[in-house]
Amino acid sequence: MIEFFFDCSSPWTYLAFHNIQPLARECGAGIVWRPILVGGIFNTVNPSVYAQREKPVPLKARYMKKDLADWARSAGLSIKMPPTVFPVNSVKAMRGCIWLGADTVPFATAVFETYWGEDKDISQDAVLAGICSKVGIDEQKFFAGISEQGIKDQLKANTEEVVARGGFGSPTIFVNKTDMYFGNDRLPLIREALERNKASAA
Repeated sequence: MIEFFFDCSSPWTYLAFHNIQPLARECGAGIVWRPILVGGIFNTVNPSVYAQREKPVPLKARYMKKDLADWARSAGLSIKMPPTVFPVNSVKAMRGCIWLGADTVPFATAVFETYWGEDKDISQDAVLAGICSKVGIDEQKFFAGISEQGIKDQLKANTEEVVARGGFGSPTIFVNKTDMYFGNDRLPLIREALERNKASAA
Protein backbone atom coordinates (compact mmCIF):
# COMPACT_ATOMS: atom_id res chain seq x y z
CA MET A 1 0.00 0.00 0.00
CA ILE A 2 1.12 3.53 -0.82
CA GLU A 3 0.05 6.53 1.25
CA PHE A 4 0.49 9.79 -0.64
CA PHE A 5 0.38 12.92 1.52
CA PHE A 6 0.06 15.91 -0.78
CA ASP A 7 -0.73 19.59 -1.25
CA CYS A 8 -1.55 20.89 -4.73
CA SER A 9 0.43 24.08 -4.08
CA SER A 10 3.73 22.28 -4.81
CA PRO A 11 5.03 21.69 -8.38
CA TRP A 12 7.15 18.77 -7.25
CA THR A 13 4.02 17.24 -5.77
CA TYR A 14 2.29 17.67 -9.14
CA LEU A 15 5.09 15.64 -10.73
CA ALA A 16 4.94 12.92 -8.11
CA PHE A 17 1.13 12.81 -8.17
CA HIS A 18 1.25 12.27 -11.93
CA ASN A 19 4.16 9.82 -11.94
CA ILE A 20 3.20 7.59 -9.03
CA GLN A 21 -0.09 6.49 -10.58
CA PRO A 22 1.38 4.40 -13.43
CA LEU A 23 4.11 3.16 -11.09
CA ALA A 24 1.51 1.89 -8.63
CA ARG A 25 -0.44 0.17 -11.41
CA GLU A 26 2.68 -1.53 -12.72
CA CYS A 27 3.57 -2.77 -9.24
CA GLY A 28 0.02 -3.79 -8.32
CA ALA A 29 -0.08 -1.38 -5.38
CA GLY A 30 -3.03 0.67 -4.18
CA ILE A 31 -2.76 4.37 -3.37
CA VAL A 32 -4.43 6.08 -0.43
CA TRP A 33 -4.60 9.83 -1.13
CA ARG A 34 -3.95 11.92 2.01
CA PRO A 35 -4.51 15.67 1.43
CA ILE A 36 -2.57 18.01 3.72
CA LEU A 37 -1.62 21.66 4.11
CA VAL A 38 2.10 21.96 3.49
CA GLY A 39 2.15 25.43 5.08
CA GLY A 40 1.09 23.81 8.33
CA ILE A 41 4.06 21.47 8.07
CA PHE A 42 6.46 24.32 7.36
CA ASN A 43 5.10 26.31 10.30
CA THR A 44 5.52 23.34 12.62
CA VAL A 45 8.79 21.64 11.66
CA ASN A 46 10.33 23.21 8.56
CA PRO A 47 10.36 27.04 8.76
CA SER A 48 13.65 27.15 6.83
CA VAL A 49 11.55 27.06 3.64
CA TYR A 50 10.39 30.60 4.34
CA ALA A 51 13.94 31.83 4.87
CA GLN A 52 15.01 30.29 1.56
CA ARG A 53 12.17 32.06 -0.24
CA GLU A 54 13.08 35.40 1.32
CA LYS A 55 16.80 35.10 0.52
CA PRO A 56 17.22 32.63 -2.34
CA VAL A 57 20.67 31.64 -3.57
CA PRO A 58 20.62 32.97 -7.16
CA LEU A 59 22.59 30.12 -8.73
CA LYS A 60 20.49 27.51 -6.94
CA ALA A 61 17.23 29.27 -7.84
CA ARG A 62 18.23 29.39 -11.50
CA TYR A 63 19.08 25.71 -11.52
CA MET A 64 15.85 24.79 -9.77
CA LYS A 65 13.87 26.39 -12.61
CA LYS A 66 15.80 24.27 -15.11
CA ASP A 67 15.41 21.17 -12.96
CA LEU A 68 11.65 21.66 -12.74
CA ALA A 69 11.42 22.19 -16.49
CA ASP A 70 13.45 19.04 -17.12
CA TRP A 71 11.24 16.94 -14.86
CA ALA A 72 8.06 18.41 -16.34
CA ARG A 73 9.24 17.63 -19.87
CA SER A 74 10.12 14.09 -18.82
CA ALA A 75 6.61 13.63 -17.37
CA GLY A 76 4.87 15.26 -20.33
CA LEU A 77 3.40 17.99 -18.12
CA SER A 78 3.09 21.74 -18.53
CA ILE A 79 4.47 23.28 -15.33
CA LYS A 80 5.57 26.87 -14.90
CA MET A 81 6.10 28.97 -11.81
CA PRO A 82 2.97 31.14 -11.48
CA PRO A 83 3.99 34.77 -12.04
CA THR A 84 0.83 36.11 -10.40
CA VAL A 85 0.19 34.18 -7.18
CA PHE A 86 2.92 32.22 -5.39
CA PRO A 87 2.69 30.73 -2.89
CA VAL A 88 -1.04 30.12 -3.12
CA ASN A 89 -3.61 29.49 -0.41
CA SER A 90 -4.70 25.93 -1.19
CA VAL A 91 -6.95 25.39 1.85
CA LYS A 92 -10.26 25.17 -0.03
CA ALA A 93 -8.80 23.00 -2.78
CA MET A 94 -7.33 20.58 -0.28
CA ARG A 95 -10.58 20.46 1.68
CA GLY A 96 -12.17 19.55 -1.64
CA CYS A 97 -9.74 16.66 -1.99
CA ILE A 98 -10.73 15.48 1.50
CA TRP A 99 -14.44 15.79 0.70
CA LEU A 100 -14.09 13.77 -2.51
CA GLY A 101 -12.23 10.95 -0.78
CA ALA A 102 -11.27 8.08 -3.08
CA ASP A 103 -12.70 10.01 -6.05
CA THR A 104 -10.27 12.89 -5.64
CA VAL A 105 -7.89 12.15 -8.54
CA PRO A 106 -9.77 13.96 -11.36
CA PHE A 107 -10.37 17.00 -9.15
CA ALA A 108 -6.80 17.14 -7.81
CA THR A 109 -5.45 16.73 -11.34
CA ALA A 110 -7.55 19.67 -12.51
CA VAL A 111 -6.39 21.77 -9.55
CA PHE A 112 -2.75 21.06 -10.42
CA GLU A 113 -3.35 21.86 -14.09
CA THR A 114 -5.25 25.06 -13.31
CA TYR A 115 -2.61 26.46 -10.98
CA TRP A 116 0.65 25.16 -12.44
CA GLY A 117 -0.38 25.23 -16.08
CA GLU A 118 -2.80 28.13 -16.35
CA ASP A 119 -1.63 30.48 -13.54
CA LYS A 120 -5.11 30.72 -12.03
CA ASP A 121 -5.55 31.42 -8.32
CA ILE A 122 -7.00 28.22 -6.85
CA SER A 123 -7.88 30.04 -3.63
CA GLN A 124 -10.70 31.83 -5.47
CA ASP A 125 -14.22 30.40 -5.41
CA ALA A 126 -14.78 31.26 -9.06
CA VAL A 127 -11.70 29.27 -10.09
CA LEU A 128 -12.73 26.30 -7.95
CA ALA A 129 -16.23 26.48 -9.41
CA GLY A 130 -14.69 26.27 -12.87
CA ILE A 131 -12.71 23.21 -11.83
CA CYS A 132 -15.88 21.60 -10.47
CA SER A 133 -17.62 22.23 -13.78
CA LYS A 134 -14.66 20.78 -15.68
CA VAL A 135 -14.69 17.48 -13.79
CA GLY A 136 -18.44 17.13 -13.26
CA ILE A 137 -18.80 18.05 -9.59
CA ASP A 138 -21.91 19.83 -8.34
CA GLU A 139 -20.67 23.27 -7.34
CA GLN A 140 -23.18 23.85 -4.55
CA LYS A 141 -22.52 20.46 -2.98
CA PHE A 142 -18.78 21.09 -3.25
CA PHE A 143 -18.82 24.40 -1.39
CA ALA A 144 -21.23 23.07 1.21
CA GLY A 145 -19.04 20.00 1.68
CA ILE A 146 -15.77 21.87 2.16
CA SER A 147 -17.46 24.08 4.78
CA GLU A 148 -18.27 21.10 7.01
CA GLN A 149 -16.32 21.05 10.25
CA GLY A 150 -15.49 17.39 9.84
CA ILE A 151 -13.74 18.09 6.53
CA LYS A 152 -11.74 20.93 8.07
CA ASP A 153 -10.80 18.74 11.02
CA GLN A 154 -9.67 15.87 8.78
CA LEU A 155 -7.35 18.12 6.76
CA LYS A 156 -5.80 19.37 10.00
CA ALA A 157 -5.51 15.81 11.31
CA ASN A 158 -3.80 14.59 8.13
CA THR A 159 -1.29 17.43 8.37
CA GLU A 160 -0.55 16.71 12.01
CA GLU A 161 -0.28 12.99 11.29
CA VAL A 162 2.35 13.30 8.57
CA VAL A 163 4.46 15.51 10.85
CA ALA A 164 4.11 12.98 13.67
CA ARG A 165 5.30 10.26 11.29
CA GLY A 166 8.40 12.20 10.27
CA GLY A 167 7.23 14.22 7.28
CA PHE A 168 8.54 17.71 6.59
CA GLY A 169 7.03 18.66 3.21
CA SER A 170 4.97 17.63 0.20
CA PRO A 171 4.82 15.05 -1.20
CA THR A 172 5.52 12.64 1.62
CA ILE A 173 4.99 9.04 0.61
CA PHE A 174 4.82 5.92 2.76
CA VAL A 175 5.08 2.32 1.63
CA ASN A 176 3.43 -0.06 4.09
CA LYS A 177 2.97 2.59 6.78
CA THR A 178 6.58 2.99 7.97
CA ASP A 179 8.85 3.26 4.93
CA MET A 180 8.93 7.02 4.18
CA TYR A 181 10.03 8.80 1.00
CA PHE A 182 10.02 12.51 0.13
CA GLY A 183 9.75 14.04 -3.31
CA ASN A 184 9.21 13.12 -6.93
CA ASP A 185 12.83 12.07 -7.44
CA ARG A 186 12.45 9.25 -4.89
CA LEU A 187 10.01 7.30 -7.07
CA PRO A 188 12.70 4.88 -8.32
CA LEU A 189 13.34 3.96 -4.66
CA ILE A 190 9.62 3.52 -4.10
CA ARG A 191 9.49 1.16 -7.08
CA GLU A 192 12.31 -0.88 -5.56
CA ALA A 193 10.53 -1.00 -2.19
CA LEU A 194 7.31 -2.21 -3.83
CA GLU A 195 9.20 -4.83 -5.81
CA ARG A 196 10.96 -6.05 -2.65
CA ASN A 197 7.64 -6.33 -0.85
CA LYS A 198 6.11 -8.20 -3.77
CA ALA A 199 9.04 -10.61 -3.88
CA SER A 200 8.92 -11.26 -0.14
CA ALA A 201 5.19 -11.97 -0.32
CA ALA A 202 5.59 -14.45 -3.18
